[in-house]
Amino acid sequence: MDGSSIAAPASARTLDQLVARFAQRAARHDRSGEIALDNLADLRDAGLLALALPPASGGQGIGVRQITEIVGRIAQGDPSTALILAMQYLQSGAIARSPAWSDTVRGELFASIVRDGALINALRVEPELGTPARGGLPATSVRHDGTAWRLNGRKIFSTGSTALKWGVVWSRTEEDTPRVGQVLVPLDLPGVRIEQSWNQMGMRATGSHTVIFENVALPDHYLVNLAPPGSAPDEAVALATWHAVVVGALYDGVARAARDWLIGFLHARAPSNLGAPLSTLPRFHTLLGEIDALLLTNSALIDHALRREEAGEQAGTDAGLVKQVVTENAIAAVGKAVAAIGNPGLSQDNPLERHYRDVLCGRIHTPQGDSALASAGRAALAG
Repeated sequence: MDGSSIAAPASARTLDQLVARFAQRAARHDRSGEIALDNLADLRDAGLLALALPPASGGQGIGVRQITEIVGRIAQGDPSTALILAMQYLQSGAIARSPAWSDTVRGELFASIVRDGALINALRVEPELGTPARGGLPATSVRHDGTAWRLNGRKIFSTGSTALKWGVVWSRTEEDTPRVGQVLVPLDLPGVRIEQSWNQMGMRATGSHTVIFENVALPDHYLVNLAPPGSAPDEAVALATWHAVVVGALYDGVARAARDWLIGFLHARAPSNLGAPLSTLPRFHTLLGEIDALLLTNSALIDHALRREEAGEQAGTDAGLVKQVVTENAIAAVGKAVAAIGNPGLSQDNPLERHYRDVLCGRIHTPQGDSALASAGRAALAG
């Protein structure tokens, strides 16, 4: 990705500077498990957090190709920060395109992003249900108590949790005929609390904790698009293609960071019994060729999905397969690097072991591998 189509505030030079800065901080944030607020402040100061908003609202209306390029590049510095940024772009961009959001609510939300660098993410996954991509209705609910709507429930794996200003909460109403959809929640309201539950092996600085809602009072206009199940399209489903490609590009970025570190290591490491750097050995030439073949495949697949999306084609099944193959290629690429150099690859003194832990997390993002493959298989048999 050469940066040629990236929006002006996210020029290649700006991204290079941010990536270098974030890479220096990444190990510290990984060890602490805390969100990199300094990285997010840098993104805000560089004007990157509002890029998916329409120009009339203070953004640049960037599309999926530019989102993919920026997120993939930032991931080379710190993928946890890149994931928070990806969700910012995907959610704010989806809201900008949606007919369901009122101009009043949209204006309030967008103004906070431009003015304050406010962060937003969708909060959908629940302890009992798991990922909603596999079907089912949310347990999180809103009910009217005669004076206000009250929100109750909990959402797990809430990326960016403690840094978020806004949550787009997938909920159902407590009515005789329940309605399901999105509820916008300012996460500083009384009754909202965050349970520190994210203690994963990789992507540790995403702050993907549990957000708990206890009788949170909401005005009517924050109930954005509630409708009987199946009567209106789920906006998260409509966003699935963009999500799959962007997430794939993020983990491809992790693999590229691992590749770059490996090249530096091979040039610098010169065992006394060899009398020359490891980079002179043919077996490492072959290794880098294998890694580059995997990453070249990733570039071609991501571009394929983006071209289909830009052409207005229905690329849902393809996008799922692209995410599946790209993430598996990224995992394989980093795994090859770790296996080839032995103990230095697993030392916490080097970033490669962190890249390996992070890249493995690509498998848990929607669409997960079995779902992507099964969907493609059903489409093939139906054709």
